[in-house]
Parts: sequence; structure tokens; C-alpha cells
Amino acid sequence: MSSLRDRMMAKTADVRAAKDIQLEAQQEKNKAPLTAPGMAGALAQAQKRITELEKAGTASEFNVSDIVPNPWQPRQVFAEGKLTQLAESIREAGLVQPIVIRRNGPGYQIVAGERRWRAHKMIGKETIKGLVVELSDEEMAMLALVENVAREDLSDYEISRSIRRTEKEFPNRKRMAEALGISRSELYRYLAFAELPDFVIRDLDVQPRLLGAHAAQNVVSALREQEPRAFEVAREVWTRVVAGDLDQTKLARAIKQAIDDDGKVAGNVSDRSIDKIFAGGNQAGSITKDSVGLTVKIRAGMLTDEKEKQIRELITQLFASAS
Repeated sequence: MSSLRDRMMAKTADVRAAKDIQLEAQQEKNKAPLTAPGMAGALAQAQKRITELEKAGTASEFNVSDIVPNPWQPRQVFAEGKLTQLAESIREAGLVQPIVIRRNGPGYQIVAGERRWRAHKMIGKETIKGLVVELSDEEMAMLALVENVAREDLSDYEISRSIRRTEKEFPNRKRMAEALGISRSELYRYLAFAELPDFVIRDLDVQPRLLGAHAAQNVVSALREQEPRAFEVAREVWTRVVAGDLDQTKLARAIKQAIDDDGKVAGNVSDRSIDKIFAGGNQAGSITKDSVGLTVKIRAGMLTDEKEKQIRELITQLFASAS
């Protein structure tokens, strides 16, 4: 007979993601963007600039294969469902709004409209309507960042990655902060992600919303000038954030406390093993085993009433058969 952990993993393998539940989706829609308040002005100006570019000149047809994405594009993952809907719309009604591109050697780079370009590729179209404009690398970098933040908010970690990639296009960080519409202190919070330990970065690459900019800066501060052992302690505490057992805003404090206690992490984390439960690419919960016992944790909104009933019945059956 398979273990309780294996049975639980099998039962929760296809739990619904919160985004599939109408109420949760509405709550997510109403959330405020994660960007700093001062960025609003910069976003408005960039959006105005993109609109001007899209209205400039006359559109022509270009080979899809001659066009490449903006190298400063901050978004690494595009929502497959939305992309499919856009592709079907283009298939039925054609492209309403041409993409904006700039010359790049023998081909072109996308300034605005990467989703439209990807949708064309998805349905096998060989050409796409586009407008050619002249833009500097600095303008390309900034427009790529703010266009995406304006249309679909990025996590702090994704913003930080884009800022790092665009940083070299600005003479200094003061100029960059001004272009983004944020203070230099706010800019440094985003830049703090680059100083996080590798084990944190690896998890953020998969789940970029695990850590916000304030928390990242606090963690970097907590680990500054610490001995190598402190990073091992931090790794153990970090697993609690990934598992959903510790709020990310309390991470730095927990690390400091564990270091002060000579590496004794609350909850015997060093003896803990964690299996993450995923649903549709999102972490739905975790199964944690440590010296205390086995803990199954499913995030709120991830289970239907029927799924919850099935899990309860499974546990009852398992212990009934063991008695």
C-alpha cells in the first residue's frame, strides 16, 4: 500500500487553481498593482508615448520570421489562455492594431505588441502588420518595462529583473529612478533582489510572487556580513515561506532570530522535508514531514467542496483500515 504522503499527493494533483474560481478571480482583478505609487506618472507617460507610436505613419506587412521580441522584455511567461483567445480573434477578424517595431540589423525588434506577434505565430500566419519607428536603446528598455506593468502588473521580482537588464542603458541610477517615477530608495529595494542567495532566486524564478521588494531588502540586510552558516540557516527558514508556513514579511525577522539562537530554527526545519502541491502552474499547498508529524496544507480557495470531501474521506479510510 502506498504511503499517506503518496496518497495525498495523488488526491491533490488536480485541485483547481484559485484563478479558476470566479470569486477569487474577481478579488485578484481588484487588487492594486504591485508597483510603487510614484510609478503611475511614468506609466501614463509611457503609455501615451506607445499610443503615439501606434498612430504614427502607415502600417505595412512584415514577415513574422524577421521579427524578434524586445530584448528588454520583462515578462518571461505569457498567459496561454489569453494568448489563445487573442489568436482566435485574429484568425476570425484579423489584426485590428498593428504592432510597433524598430529596425535591428537585417530584421526588426518589437517595441509594442509582442502578444499580437506571438498570436500570429500560434496560428501559423507568415506576415503581420507593423509600424517601423526610430527609438534608442534607452527608450526601448523603458517602454518594454512600463508597457507591461501598465497592461498587466508584474511582481516585484519581475520588475527587478527588468530594471537590472535596463540599468546599463541609463547614465546613472538617479536618472533611472526619475524615468521610472520612483525615488532612489524605492529603486534600491528592487535592486536588492540581485543580492539574495541563489536558493531564493531559484524559487522566485518559478514563483515570482513569493517575495516582495521590502521583504527582499530586509533579508539582504539580515544576511549582510554574516558567516556562511547563516546562509544555511536562512535556507532552512526560507523553506517555510515556500511551503506557505511563514509570511514573507516575517522572513528577515525569523532569519535573524534563528541566527541569534545559533541556528536553531523553530519547528525543527533541519529535519523537515517538504513536497509542494501544484495546480495549473500555481502552488496550491504543501505536504510537510518533520519530527513533529505530517502536515497537509492546502491554500484557501484551492479546493472545491467536493475535493475537500474526497480528502476527508480518504483520511478517514486510511486510519480506519489501520485500526
